[in-house]
Amino acid sequence: MQTLSNKILGCAIGLPEGALLVAKELLHLGNRAAVGQALSRLAQRGDLLRVSRGNYVLPIKSRFGSRAPSVGKVLDNLAKQCGEIIVPHGATSANALGLTTQVPMRAIYLTSEPSRRLKLGAQTVELRHAPRWQLIYPGRAAGDIVRILAWLGPDKASKAIRSLRAKLPYLEFSEIISTRARLPSWMKQEIAALVPHE
Repeated sequence: MQTLSNKILGCAIGLPEGALLVAKELLHLGNRAAVGQALSRLAQRGDLLRVSRGNYVLPIKSRFGSRAPSVGKVLDNLAKQCGEIIVPHGATSANALGLTTQVPMRAIYLTSEPSRRLKLGAQTVELRHAPRWQLIYPGRAAGDIVRILAWLGPDKASKAIRSLRAKLPYLEFSEIISTRARLPSWMKQEIAALVPHE
C-alpha cells in the first residue's frame, strides 16, 4: 500500500515545473493534518522545497543533482493560484533593457498582495507590495517602462525615456498614454512630451 508521502510525490511528479503543492488541494489523499505533516516531512527529506508557509514545489532533478525550479515559473504559478499580479521590479527591467549595468543583488518582484519573502532552495525572492499603477501591463514592455520610470524617479526619467523610445516600438508608449490617468503627474508629463499631438 502506498504511503501518503508517496501519493503526494506521485501527484507532484505529474505537475509542470514550478507548480505549487498546497495541502488544501491534496485533501483527496488524506485529512488536512496528515497531508500537512506529510508535506513537511517531504521538505525535511529534500523531496520537496518549502517556498513559503503551506506552499511547496518539486525540485528539478538532473544528472548534476537537484535544483529549485525557475523563479519565473514558480511566480507564474503563484499568481495564477492566488489571483495576484506579480511583475519584475523596475531595476530588473532596466537591466534587461540595457539602461543600467547594475545587476540587482536579490530577486525582487512587485505584487498586488502583501509584501513577503519566498525561499527557492538557496535563493530568496522578495515580493514587495506596489500600488496598482505600477502593476499595469504585466508581461508587456509598456508595463516595464512604467516600472523602470517609477524606480528611476522624476530626476532621471527624461534621459531614460528617450533611451527607451529609441529601443521600443511606439505602440508600447501609446498604451501607456492611453492609461495616463492612472499614472503620477510627473510620469504623464514625461511620456506625453514624446508625442507631438498630445
